[in-house]
Amino acid sequence: MKKITKETYLSWYENMFFWRKFEDKLAAVYIQQKVRGFLHLYNGQEAVLAGSLHAMDLSKDKMITAYRNHVQPIGMGVDPKKVMAELYGKKTGTSMGLGGSMHIFSKEHRFYGGHGIVGGQIPLGAGIAFGDKYHGSDAVTLCYFGDGAARQGSLHETFNLSMLWKLPVVFICENNGYAMGTSVERTSNNPDIWKLGLGYEMPAEPVDGMDPVKVARAVDQAISRARKGKGPTFLEMKTYRYRGHSMSDAQHYRTKDEVEEYRKIDPISQVKKILLDKKYVTKADIEKIDSRVKEKVKECEKFAEDSPFPDKNLLYDAVYEQKDYPFLKHKL
Repeated sequence: MKKITKETYLSWYENMFFWRKFEDKLAAVYIQQKVRGFLHLYNGQEAVLAGSLHAMDLSKDKMITAYRNHVQPIGMGVDPKKVMAELYGKKTGTSMGLGGSMHIFSKEHRFYGGHGIVGGQIPLGAGIAFGDKYHGSDAVTLCYFGDGAARQGSLHETFNLSMLWKLPVVFICENNGYAMGTSVERTSNNPDIWKLGLGYEMPAEPVDGMDPVKVARAVDQAISRARKGKGPTFLEMKTYRYRGHSMSDAQHYRTKDEVEEYRKIDPISQVKKILLDKKYVTKADIEKIDSRVKEKVKECEKFAEDSPFPDKNLLYDAVYEQKDYPFLKHKL
């Protein structure tokens, strides 16, 4: 695995803090109705992404996830201005405003979505990995899903074929404790989700998803195994989300005290503490980073605000190949 150095911790802190503030800004503009529809925020789960990216080869490895997907493409190299513009429904967005919050996508940066169907990305992740194996690439696909999606039947079909064909894919369950508002304990006879892999003799283990170092080590081992042609791995990242399932979630299923307990192991605070304790930076340095991040978020907001909405004809151009739209009764 690549060494975890002072620069690594600095990068982790700035990136995770930016992801957090980016999501906070989206929450604020959602309340102002500048972003519409559903909005699922990543606050609290940043260590899973930070550690994973450290283990990946971003020149070839791929990523696919569910609808809590705003910051992952940013980590993969997508311009955050375009991500925010997509949430605003603007022409300058990653999908020209047609995808919105749940469907961020970038072929250029090997980020294959954002999927609104619960668990729908699991077989797709295996399919991407199958394509790489078929074409002789040593790229590895990281396929993320939540604890709720682990109850989908497609997971079992995908696990079986992935092991049978030794596909280069790493399945990562981001277990934040709740499938929407239902706790894991209420949906499963065995709350250890990672054990689902054992029935297929797939290497599987639980990982502390609040610590980017532990995430990086586990993902690195899984990627290495896949790249050597030994097949998939299943990792259950034990993490936590500080906000609701979506912006409409009243969070009656948990207490404020529970949330505050998890805030004590906030991944951003943990990395910040290491930076200060090891004297890698001073408090003044941290303040400079924080200021830089906040300014970057403002730039994203301004870009999204100033960008134009797409022309209405784009809605049909993205659906119909035939230019005279033969299936429409009323012409535009």
